[in-house]
Amino acid sequence: MALEPGMTFTRTITVDDQRAIAFMGDDLRVYATPHIVSDLEYACRDFIKEHLPETQDSVGAHVEISHLKPTPMGCEARHELTVEKVDSRSVKCRIEVFDAIEKVATASHTRFIVDIDRLKRAVAAKKEAIAKAG
Repeated sequence: MALEPGMTFTRTITVDDQRAIAFMGDDLRVYATPHIVSDLEYACRDFIKEHLPETQDSVGAHVEISHLKPTPMGCEARHELTVEKVDSRSVKCRIEVFDAIEKVATASHTRFIVDIDRLKRAVAAKKEAIAKAG
């Protein structure tokens, strides 16, 4: 694997209707924590995937996040990730999320490198076991 600690990647997204909370009314439509997590997971996955053979991918294993400040709907949020540690199949990334004014979130995310065909077999076996149990 060509991933090494210190490597960086940046992705910018726009806080749209799908990414914003709605439960506090239109004036408080801001970037929702679960969508920050989703966006940072996809940023990490896409970056890691660039460094893997086609037979491999990565799956999320752990996320720790601090959502510090609101980012209003329509604004951009920039996810800056740094690879902190690569240990065999485990890749740990540190992510900082910024809007145009300030840092709005910090997170740590660990992903595991998987063989796609092996994972397919494991999922199929799990489905079969659940069907038999049910």
